[in-house]
This record gives sequence, structure tokens and C-alpha cells, in this order.
Amino acid sequence: MQTMRPEPMPPIEGLTPYQPGKPIEELARELGLDPRRIVKLASNENPLGPSPKAMAAITQGWAEIARYPDGNGFALKQKLAAKLSVKMAQITLGNGSNDVLDLIARVFLGPGRSAVFAEHAFAVYPIATQAVGARARVAPAHDGSCGPRFGHDLEAMLAQVADDTAVVFIANPNNPTGTWVSREALWGFLKAVPGRVIVVVDEAYCEYVEAEDYPNALAWLEEFPNLIVTRTFSKAYGLAGLRVGYAVSSPEVAELLNRVRQPFNVNRLALLAAEAALDDEAHLEASRVLNRAGLAQLAEGFRALGLDFIPSLGNFIAVDVGREAGPVFAALLKKGVIVRPVANYGLPNHLRVSVGTPEENARFLAALEEVLAGA
Repeated sequence: MQTMRPEPMPPIEGLTPYQPGKPIEELARELGLDPRRIVKLASNENPLGPSPKAMAAITQGWAEIARYPDGNGFALKQKLAAKLSVKMAQITLGNGSNDVLDLIARVFLGPGRSAVFAEHAFAVYPIATQAVGARARVAPAHDGSCGPRFGHDLEAMLAQVADDTAVVFIANPNNPTGTWVSREALWGFLKAVPGRVIVVVDEAYCEYVEAEDYPNALAWLEEFPNLIVTRTFSKAYGLAGLRVGYAVSSPEVAELLNRVRQPFNVNRLALLAAEAALDDEAHLEASRVLNRAGLAQLAEGFRALGLDFIPSLGNFIAVDVGREAGPVFAALLKKGVIVRPVANYGLPNHLRVSVGTPEENARFLAALEEVLAGA
């Protein structure tokens, strides 16, 4: 009998896999709960679901499911290019924006190189960095004295840029904190970063943002050839289950990303649904309206409970439950409410709560009050 085992590459040995929100089906199995009575507010999904136009496109697309999708995603790229006022050659499609982030790491990072990102930033950045053998340089977040507490401190991030730095990741707004960087601050950062360093501005939640000082980084692509903007159809467009996202960059950078992109990385139904979703501005606006009201409902509920929270521009909000959040999360599960503990993001007392329907938000707030009173 063989006693040796295959050895992974050294960077993989210490890699911690991404932990998604607990699925409804899993909780129902574990606790014997009726899945119809479970509220999931853990994965920043759109409670309205996809656009009816996207659903119709999916239904029609089933007839050709035996065929491979267009590996270049021509129709979706064409529609995105027109909507975003960019060239098709600037777009790289991905199996969700996570796929695009991984492509960026594979192209620009590796042993002997480093990536910079902020404390409390999206968990995929360290995973993508470590997986290719690069070094992570983590900048401390704002402490609240000269910027939003828990938010990206761009001066601290700039100080982390070293001779070996090849990529900087900026989530705007950031998951899980919901914090954002202003137009002036981001432009100044881009001006200061050496042109040899790729700056990735992750705008996964940009469709929800209504702050006047929030920047549209796409407007700066021509000025900064080292800029990559990533976006997704998983959040405001409600297509999380189909996995489709994209990057917009210079054509030269996009050509590099497409060299390592897997063939047919976006499936046929995802391409069709995303293309149709872009045509339904009414559904997107309804999603914004619901999100705006939901953020206000949750914030009001937290104030009533005497809990601090982090102001958010996303479709989620992080609340400080005033104690270790893990046991609170577990107690909420028993009540059929799934949220997200974020101790792995350096926020052990916080829960991240996705905005749901008014009824789902109320159910969560009532359950949270019961759990905190019982504790």
C-alpha cells in the first residue's frame, strides 16, 4: 500500500477556502426545518430575483442547451459596450466577477510579487493572491479618526505598495463593510500609484450606490491604462445562480486576461439572461428602491435595539451585536434565519445582513431581538 500522498504546491498548503453563506437546503437538513419558513439574508442576493426579461430569455434558451455557448460572448459584450460607452475589446467575461479576479491574479501575480488590499476587504483577494504564490500586503483600515471606520484607508494602502507590488485590489463599495471611497480620493490614489501596478476597482455593488461622491471608475480607463474595473450580474441584476461577471480595462490588458480565460467560461443561459437583464431598467430601479427602503428599515431596527452598525452603500449592512457574533448567528439559525458572521474578515462582533423583502427584514429583526434578550 502506498504511504505517500500527492503534495500540493506550497501556497495551497495554508490556503483557507472561501466560505459561502449557508444554503437554505443545508439548514433545513441540519435542523429539520421547513425550507419555506427559512429566511436567507446571508449572500447579498436580490430579493426580487431576476428580471422577467431575463427569465424569458432563459426559458427560450433551453432549446439550444446541447450547444456550446459563444465562447467570445459577442452579443453580451456588444450590449455591455454600448451601455458602458466602452469598446468590446475592453471587456473580459467571467464566471461571476470572482472568475475575473482570479484571471487577474493568474496574469499579474505569482512568486516574487505582491498584492495590496485593505483590512476587512473581500475574502477572494487573499485567496487569489495566495493561490498563485504571491505575497499579500494588508493595509490597516480607517479607525474612524480621519475616514469612515472600517473603510479603505487609501493612504495606508499606498504606503504598502512596494517594488514587488503588481496588483492593488479596491472594493468600492466594500464587502462586508459597505464602506466606500470617494471620487476625489480614488482619483488621487490612481494618480499616485506607479503605472506598472495594476489597480483593480471591484464595483460589484455599484448599481445600488446612490451617493453623490461615488466614482464611476470606468470614466478613467483612458487616463489610467493600469486600471481594471470589475462588475457582476449576481447582485442588483439577480443572476447569482448563473454566475456571470466581467472586467473592463484597456484592450491590451483584456487581451492578456483572455489568454488564460477558460473556454466557454460563461454558460449559454447566463449569457442570454445577462443580455436581457440589461434591457430591463425598470426592474433594476425597483431593486434600488427596495434596497434603499430595506437599508433604512434595518438601520432603524438596529437603533431601536441599541446596536451600532456600519453605514452601507451595498445591499447589505454589518451590525455590531455587542458580543461575539458566532453564538448569535447559531441562535438565529435555530429560528430559521440565516445571516453571515464575519469574524474571518476581522470583525468578530459583527453580522453581515443582506437586505431582503420588508417581511424578511422584519423577521430577522424580531429574531435578533429575541436572541439578544435571551442571551
